[in-house]
Amino acid sequence: MASYFREATGIPGPSGFGSATTAEQVTEGIDASGLTVIITVHLGMELVEMNFFPSHMVFCEDMNCFALHRGVELMAMNWELGSFCYLFTWGNSGIGAEAARVLALRGAHVIIGARNIESANGVKQSILESIPSARVEIIPIELSSLKSVRAFADKFLEMDLPLNILINNAGIMYCPFQLSEDGIEMQFATNHVGHFYLTKLLLDKLKTTAEKTGIEGRIVNLSSEAHMTPYRGGIRFDKINDKDFYNDKLAYGQSKLANILHANELARRLKEEGANVTANSLHPGLIKTNLGRHATVAVAALRAATCVLWKSIPQGAATTCYVALHPNVKGVSGKYFADCNESKTTSNGTDELLGTKLWDFTENLVSAI
Repeated sequence: MASYFREATGIPGPSGFGSATTAEQVTEGIDASGLTVIITVHLGMELVEMNFFPSHMVFCEDMNCFALHRGVELMAMNWELGSFCYLFTWGNSGIGAEAARVLALRGAHVIIGARNIESANGVKQSILESIPSARVEIIPIELSSLKSVRAFADKFLEMDLPLNILINNAGIMYCPFQLSEDGIEMQFATNHVGHFYLTKLLLDKLKTTAEKTGIEGRIVNLSSEAHMTPYRGGIRFDKINDKDFYNDKLAYGQSKLANILHANELARRLKEEGANVTANSLHPGLIKTNLGRHATVAVAALRAATCVLWKSIPQGAATTCYVALHPNVKGVSGKYFADCNESKTTSNGTDELLGTKLWDFTENLVSAI
């Protein structure tokens, strides 16, 4: 209850920031000149929001599902301490786009990875209009496809850039049952497996960059409070692709729990091998967007009933920027954040055995494809 009170009032937590803090405020004083940002996005759809599922969503008419409009961004940053390279996901409007804008404002070089290149060019133009000096480029990616994720990673590695921070922020939500091209349930494939594989492919680059520069690498997984409502037991390993037992909301909660478990297990493994790289997860908050023509009366009613908990887009991007960039988070690993402060997850979210089992299960999935 304390966290909800703090979110509603905007009272700062121990970090000095809170739900009312914006992305610009948490990056104030940070010099991002020299930073390269690679952003993979799903673009061209209208944004809506739900009540207690705080992630940034859009309604996909072609898929009949709610989709999180984010992508993957890679940034190389000079933040007083040296050159940084970051990778995270975001949307064409909303918290990801705001994070990208703020990073470009700080001097970052942004590379957009999108499946819809035309829409990505629109995002690029929008950034350039507000920040004429911004450097923005585009590379294709589709996170639900392991082949596409591999192509993205290969393209990035060919660029021979450093990589300090990876922010996994893309996803889909509330899809009716469907399988990805790799034969994996779509929400689990996009929200967890794609990010797991992307992290796996870029992990050596993160480690070597940290070793060469002496600057801590960071991996950030965007999760959601929806991780509190997965299937019974947390992860339904034996029925991931079982249509008969599928529930779109529980499947989404399962995938968001997987984001937390992935970050925690990765943090444990990195610490064990002595790598100068951390891994954390976060809940961005309830984000205000234009509900648009796809919003239902129920959605509008839920939003009205919880209006004091909703953040503006600049506020919604703050926790991502905080965990990725702020000096307060140096050396912090295996934690869950909300409102720019450490927060608590469920017992499933701190279950080390479940995290290890998920890691092995996902490794087998990507190895078999």
